[in-house]
Amino acid sequence: MNFPKIQIQTIDALIGITTTKPVQKIVQPKAEQEIQQPIAKLSIKTTPSKLSIDAFEARESIGHKNTRARTAEMAQEGKQAALEGTARRAEEGQQLMRIENGGNPIREHAKKHHIKLYSSLNIKFIPQPGTVKINYEPAQAHIQFEPQKPVHNVKIHKPIHEYTPGKVNIEMLQYPLVKIDWLV
Repeated sequence: MNFPKIQIQTIDALIGITTTKPVQKIVQPKAEQEIQQPIAKLSIKTTPSKLSIDAFEARESIGHKNTRARTAEMAQEGKQAALEGTARRAEEGQQLMRIENGGNPIREHAKKHHIKLYSSLNIKFIPQPGTVKINYEPAQAHIQFEPQKPVHNVKIHKPIHEYTPGKVNIEMLQYPLVKIDWLV
């Protein structure tokens, strides 16, 4: 006996997928930059130094005196010498008047007024230390400085962005199929 047979035949579905990759392009142009540094403001003011030298006493100590000072000094020396001479003569006269008291005043007076023929050696610094007066005022410098801030000029460029999106194409290459047959 022959039994009927079922024969099933299937065909799978086939899907085709085609993709196009996306394209992205980004370009960043450089920024334009300009920097300027202004010159700083500088002001310098100076007062000159002052030097004064007073050598009046030093000049007097070595004998360089003006006429008025020389005349006054000589007048004083003359007056002093006259007073000393008067006092010496009065004292010697008193001693001679008292000759009866003993002693030999004439010999003592001669000894006292004897001229010395030798001279003593004296060292003298000319001019004397401290006789030159020096006064010095140093110069003064007044400095004013004013810095200047830099000037920045910047021009920014936006990035250039180009984008092409990707595509996906799906298509049915083969449709599914199921065939059923009966065989007798």
